[in-house]
Amino acid sequence: MSSEAAVREVAGRARTASHVLATATRATKDAALLATADALVAAAPEILAANAEDVSRAEAGGTPANIVDRLRLDDGRLAAMAQGLRDVAGLPDPVGEVLRGSTLANGLELRQVRVPFGVVGMIYEARPNVTADAAGICLKAGNAVLLRGSSSARSSNAAIVATMRAALGAGGLPEDVVQLVPGDTHDSVKALMRARGLVDVLIPRGGAGLIRSVVEESTVPVIETGVGNCHVYVDASADLEQALAIVLNAKTQRTSVCNAAESLLVHADVADEFLPIVVEALHAAGVLIHGDGAFAEYDDVVPATDEDHAAEFLALEISAAVVPDVEGAIEHIRRFSSGHTEAILARDQATIRRFVAAVDSAAVVVNASTRFTDGGEFGFGAEIGISTQKLHARGPMGLPEMTSSKYVVVGEGHVR
Repeated sequence: MSSEAAVREVAGRARTASHVLATATRATKDAALLATADALVAAAPEILAANAEDVSRAEAGGTPANIVDRLRLDDGRLAAMAQGLRDVAGLPDPVGEVLRGSTLANGLELRQVRVPFGVVGMIYEARPNVTADAAGICLKAGNAVLLRGSSSARSSNAAIVATMRAALGAGGLPEDVVQLVPGDTHDSVKALMRARGLVDVLIPRGGAGLIRSVVEESTVPVIETGVGNCHVYVDASADLEQALAIVLNAKTQRTSVCNAAESLLVHADVADEFLPIVVEALHAAGVLIHGDGAFAEYDDVVPATDEDHAAEFLALEISAAVVPDVEGAIEHIRRFSSGHTEAILARDQATIRRFVAAVDSAAVVVNASTRFTDGGEFGFGAEIGISTQKLHARGPMGLPEMTSSKYVVVGEGHVR
């Protein structure tokens, strides 16, 4: 069977299963989520053994340490995956929520209600926890999901999906609401991207190359999720002690995630005071600084290029520049940002208002770390990803963002 035929076959099964799931009660969906959570914990030895195969292959192939970190599972991360499913079970069911309603002048009753997309395709890299998160969120929102992880995580993903499917079947839902896309080559990815009519929406989650490829090649509608060139701007009015702590947290707390800071901007009026302490602290934390002329005056700072200022490093590296004022920071961000998250550290309220109004990213953070742009931190439960586009969904995508809507119009013999 060709890649296209194999993908269309599983997509057809997902379409059939989605019809059952779309009308399932919240109690049924929540019971299935809790059962899959318990099953993941019970299957920990098998899942971790499969993950060890993936990690071993990655390390033998010279995969960078930060990517191996995204791939690796342990008891704690597996427990967190299971807890994420339980958290989703505890969230309100978005399906059926009335978004707006009215009685029209002619007496027709009009309601706009949330409904599932139907079949969601996920194309993602490295992180096997996304497999459980995506399946759980799609299930709660009434969607069947087709999962196409990277070949680097194929053993982990296969073990996780097999475990979840068995639990779903035992819980009374069709196993085919959660499926892996068959095949390890780009042909299977391309077939998924062109399964219009069987797949309702695609969500790519990974690096810039993956996202660009899906956006440019897909005939299925795409929700673009975020490459994170996140900026932290330290204003002249900032509390510099607080700013130092936030910069270090945003950059070093976990480097391999899209909400980690990748770019630092400092107001010229505090550069003489702040640069020595921030450079020393970043170097002590093992961070390589790609700096402009002001930063490059310090030892072990390498000159920054435009490519550095635009980069998502996902490592202990950061670009850095001194700007003349908040307008300079805004212009730098407009030029280089990926539209994910930008932070301003300041006490002057007029400056804060200007920054918040002028910066056009999915999240703008005031006096806090960029690491808070996260569905869990926002109280949404596990997220499907962080959207950096402007249509339908923007920012952390929780359950409501995984639905569409339809209008229900009720009359009493009305004709037009």
